[in-house]
Amino acid sequence: MIVIGLLTVVLLGYMYLDGLVFLFSQWGSDDYSHGPFVPIISAAIIWQQRHQLALVGMSPSWWGPLVVLTGIIFYIIGNLATLYVFIHVSLWLVIVGLALSFIGPVATWKMIFPLAYLLTSIPLPVFLYNSLSSQLQLWSSALGVGFLQTIEVTAFREGNVIDLGTVQLQVAEACSGIRYLFPLTSLTLLCAYLYRDRLWKRILLLVSAIPVAIFINGLRIGVVGVLVEVYGPQAAEGFLHLFEGWVLFLATLGILLLEMWGLSKVHPLPGASRLAERFSWKIVPESEESRTVTSTMSRGSVQPKIPAYVGSLALILSVALFFPLIGERQEIVPDRSAFVDFSMRIGEWQGNPQPVEPQLISALRFDDYLLADYEAPGGGLLTLYIAYYQSQRKGQSAHSPQSCIPGGGWEITSRRSVNLPMNGLTEPVNRVLIQKDQHKQLVVYWFKQRDRILSNEYLVKLYLLWDALTKQRSDGALIRLSAAVDPGEDDEAVEHRLLQFARSIQPQLSRYIPD
Repeated sequence: MIVIGLLTVVLLGYMYLDGLVFLFSQWGSDDYSHGPFVPIISAAIIWQQRHQLALVGMSPSWWGPLVVLTGIIFYIIGNLATLYVFIHVSLWLVIVGLALSFIGPVATWKMIFPLAYLLTSIPLPVFLYNSLSSQLQLWSSALGVGFLQTIEVTAFREGNVIDLGTVQLQVAEACSGIRYLFPLTSLTLLCAYLYRDRLWKRILLLVSAIPVAIFINGLRIGVVGVLVEVYGPQAAEGFLHLFEGWVLFLATLGILLLEMWGLSKVHPLPGASRLAERFSWKIVPESEESRTVTSTMSRGSVQPKIPAYVGSLALILSVALFFPLIGERQEIVPDRSAFVDFSMRIGEWQGNPQPVEPQLISALRFDDYLLADYEAPGGGLLTLYIAYYQSQRKGQSAHSPQSCIPGGGWEITSRRSVNLPMNGLTEPVNRVLIQKDQHKQLVVYWFKQRDRILSNEYLVKLYLLWDALTKQRSDGALIRLSAAVDPGEDDEAVEHRLLQFARSIQPQLSRYIPD
């Protein structure tokens, strides 16, 4: 059985090597720094339950190979569509399936928490991460400004930018609170499991992790604002900024302990009056009786002629043998013209190319881009931005403007779809009105993904998966047009100007963004 176990580990390591390398790299980042501890904690809980598992006994089930098969389907889709989240979920399903195959459903159910706890170490897909981080940035910025104004420090918020008068603080993704949220949620889930009390209290404790993380991060931003006011801009970076983050994270843990102490006083369970008595992490020594019961169950259980784990291992071995065919599958990269050749003369519009800052290029990770200001006689000024991705593989994809707009201090005041005639058809595109102080801009954007025009970010991901499977392509682009809405100017007039320009560039887009 030990040899079979080692063989299984080797096969899984070979199959999931690429996904594990990416997973470990994400665990090395601040957002998922709790990741390496999750498998250790899960293994410790299973070890602590080993005597209970022995009492239950082993009854391998053929449900195991079915779960393994589901995991393998996720694995194949993840590799063909180049989506790491599918690969990581696939590995988790295979682990659950192997548990069912080796020890059966009853013993696996005893391990349901440590198995489910492993999911907290899986990184979110990039588009979900960006959306969540953007929303947390807005909430944290608002809370930070509220704290500063409460203590009578002059501060104003413009999107994710906090204006202190002498200096402006950019609430970046790193300060969005997501670095608190993921580790804190994982830790709170563990506390809720170990907290032996009524179910509603444990659920309340878990749910409270999200508002606590947001509140503490808003407080952190407020403290940074005070330090900048007193010591200057250098207080917003370096060791002081990092140390202050750790102090407030420890304060977050203190709030959770205080919450558990308060909950323990409400409708307490009999026989446990102190908070320490609510936790249970005891290793129960194996008794002679438990060994006798286990032996009896093992002798009395009816084993199938072919063990269930044989079916699971056969599925894993089959995929491992054909893995090179899946892993070496190459994407089709269509021929295209570079944006350097994009015309700076569109009808009566005259363009002027603009550079993108190096730090934005590093963050957006596109393969080619166009940024240009176009102006027509008496027609106002507009900006065209196109980001092209040759391969939207495993984390490299177009950033939605909804995530990027607040970073410049702008706030989205309205958002709706408008119809844009393209190639004889009418396609819906996004129309977003944004504002900063008294300045307003209108933004129109859409995604061109292979031969589709899409306005919904989630449909972009769905068709990315489908086209990667059926066409072996994952190329695509984000197209964004923006223009200022001058005082006294009608929003609809600016919208008409943007849509008119968008129609004008359609004939040449296919040269740069292939269908």
